[in-house]
Amino acid sequence: MRSFKNIATLVRSKRIGHPKNYSQSDLSLLLGYKNGQFISNVERGLCNVPLKMMKKISEVLDINPDELKAAILKDHEETLTNYFNKATTTKKLPTRDLENVEVV
Repeated sequence: MRSFKNIATLVRSKRIGHPKNYSQSDLSLLLGYKNGQFISNVERGLCNVPLKMMKKISEVLDINPDELKAAILKDHEETLTNYFNKATTTKKLPTRDLENVEVV
């Protein structure tokens, strides 16, 4: 499962702590979206900020690009860890005992 919790936490904290105190709808409109659902989804960790919006969200919320990059990389790292942990814990299919199989 993909992880977006670091970018979610960063965007939410920067939006709420911003001097203009943007609502989710305000921020979404500034980014070119029609309603606050996009920012709501980002802040709940359901999706990432699209690459084409990175610079704009960085500028609007006064997020240092390195801080934004670090949050995204941490999310990717967690996603990969989750993937590899899941892959190693999946159950193996039972194998047939080929010694007792009758060949016809």
